Amino acid sequence: MEIVKLIITVIFFIICVALSVIVLLQEGKSAGLTGSISGAAETFWGKNKGRTIEGKLEKGTKYIAIGFMVLALVLNIL
Repeated sequence: MEIVKLIITVIFFIICVALSVIVLLQEGKSAGLTGSISGAAETFWGKNKGRTIEGKLEKGTKYIAIGFMVLALVLNIL
């Protein structure tokens, strides 16, 4: 059982580092007036945001954060 806990802890550490790196790679969201005036969802970039690197980083953040929470729960139970 200790080997399983050690393996999960190592995976948890790797996920922590990956989550930190992905968050640092993302660009900050600007609070400018362009999004509110022009309607960002109707632009080409707004429609294809998921296909850009920024969109992929955002999806990756969500998935890794979910993995982080699940592994934190599993480690707490063990």
